[in-house]
Amino acid sequence: QSYTSRVANSHQDGRGHLVIATRAERFTGADSITRNHTSARISTMGRFSFRYGTFEARLRTPAGQGLWPAFWALGTDIDRSGWPRCGEIDVMENLGQEPRKVYGTIHGPKSGGEAQEDYKPGFSVANTSPLSQGFHTYGVRWLPGGIEFFFDGRRYGAMTPADLPPGSRWVFDHPFYLVLNVAVGGRWAGSPDATTTFPQAMYVDHVRVYQ
Repeated sequence: QSYTSRVANSHQDGRGHLVIATRAERFTGADSITRNHTSARISTMGRFSFRYGTFEARLRTPAGQGLWPAFWALGTDIDRSGWPRCGEIDVMENLGQEPRKVYGTIHGPKSGGEAQEDYKPGFSVANTSPLSQGFHTYGVRWLPGGIEFFFDGRRYGAMTPADLPPGSRWVFDHPFYLVLNVAVGGRWAGSPDATTTFPQAMYVDHVRVYQ
């Protein structure tokens, strides 16, 4: 997908929700590459960051092969340290072809590894009905000693420095900023197919940070 700042891809619906919409259309992005879909990525980089606390979003996700909605956080030092040394906390990822499943993951560097070598321990939880049928709250409690993942108030996973794979480094001790987006395609989600309908959207009811 090409991420755009157009109202067609990100707008308010008049009922208190932010809408991040994906569309099937050929579009040439800022990188001069023409792709077959558009979407939006909302970032608080340079506007809001925090270290430790509980953060959550109440979302209704889209569904369909190749759709990849996410709510996540990145270390504010990404421009200086690069990824994965900056750290990444994936509060919620969903693959559109797995309509009931939520993934929560952390990414960080392996000691002595190349810049793109990372660890990615994570967890998943299944809902009884498709996530796209209603709003759900996805959250993380982030403390100096660990990170816990929550789905509709229920904890389903936790990581501490002691749980990391051997040779890994804990990099969750500095400020992070928030990201909301809907990707189309990618190695994990795969490409849309004939069963995927457009336009699709992720609806954001609220994003909250407690400290």
